[in-house]
Amino acid sequence: MEKTAIADTEPIQFGDDAAVRDLTDRLGATNLAVNHYRIPPGEEFPSGLHAHGDQAEIFVILDGAATFERLGPERERADEIAVEAGEVVRFAPGEFQSGRNAGDGHLVALALGAPPDSEDVRIPLDCPDCGHGYLSPEASDASDAGVTLDCPACGAANVPQGCPDCGAEMRVALGAETETVVRCPDCGGASESPFRA
Repeated sequence: MEKTAIADTEPIQFGDDAAVRDLTDRLGATNLAVNHYRIPPGEEFPSGLHAHGDQAEIFVILDGAATFERLGPERERADEIAVEAGEVVRFAPGEFQSGRNAGDGHLVALALGAPPDSEDVRIPLDCPDCGHGYLSPEASDASDAGVTLDCPACGAANVPQGCPDCGAEMRVALGAETETVVRCPDCGGASESPFRA
């Protein structure tokens, strides 16, 4: 048995007053990832619209309410769902999802993922080189690229660009029906392409 206090785990800041506490190691968990999120109004979970091909994710809402966007593995069944305090939602492997705090108070949630070390992360963007239906984020060796969105079909390493209006990191979100759009969570700016020319 392992026991820990959430407050004893150092928070990692990822926005204005937004933080995540990784409880996995403190609990000695080997088959489950456990993260505690505290997200102020208007902020998002840090990952944007994504799917894990090999991991189920469960969100337990402890306080406030989360609004999740969901897109099926084949880019069908796009919708939003509100999950309030005391409710739980599960996203299956391959199901695209993102979440945000659309309420007036702080959102507090536990995120559980199994298996814990998902390496099959997918972004619902088509490869500009070959048209393959999703890209995988990868840490780039190029010092100026940061993260690339790599195509598993043709191997192209696509370099994301910042917001054309404010320079912030762009996020993939749902647009009309099952279309995906690239938008800035900071200023709301949109870009036709998420990649550098």
